[in-house]
Amino acid sequence: MPFHAHAKLPVAELAGKVVLDTDNYYPERDGQVAELVEGKLTSAELEQQHLGTAKVVKVFNNIFFKHLGNLARPQGDPDRTALTIAGDDGEAKKAAAAFLTAIGYDAVDVGPLSESWRVEPGQPAYGPPYGTFEDPIGTPAGAGKVRAAVDAATKPAS
Repeated sequence: MPFHAHAKLPVAELAGKVVLDTDNYYPERDGQVAELVEGKLTSAELEQQHLGTAKVVKVFNNIFFKHLGNLARPQGDPDRTALTIAGDDGEAKKAAAAFLTAIGYDAVDVGPLSESWRVEPGQPAYGPPYGTFEDPIGTPAGAGKVRAAVDAATKPAS
């Protein structure tokens, strides 16, 4: 779902539920959003504001969809890949991590939604740990590699 469509999400239907936020903000596609351009909020925080009591967890946004379909592995596999999660609700993050485990991925917790900028476009964890877009298969990226990419993020100037 493109970021600009988040305002169309059904607030009442999602109240109290865990919502997996997979979108990214691209100004050229989504238009200029002052809070994001100025670095006051992250796209996930804006989505959380819109959804009220829903429990937003940012996940799946930093991996190329073709890689996602190829990199799942069972627990214990040395090539098991990790994906990032960010959220303000601990139980919601546990649910998202359990879902990732069930579909063949480990989770790297980035922290609250305010830290989700670390896995957005232009940051080291956005794409590179899993390979290039030209490679449809992707490269396994364990939790250590993904954590290092998250930690290497540099806050954009506002």
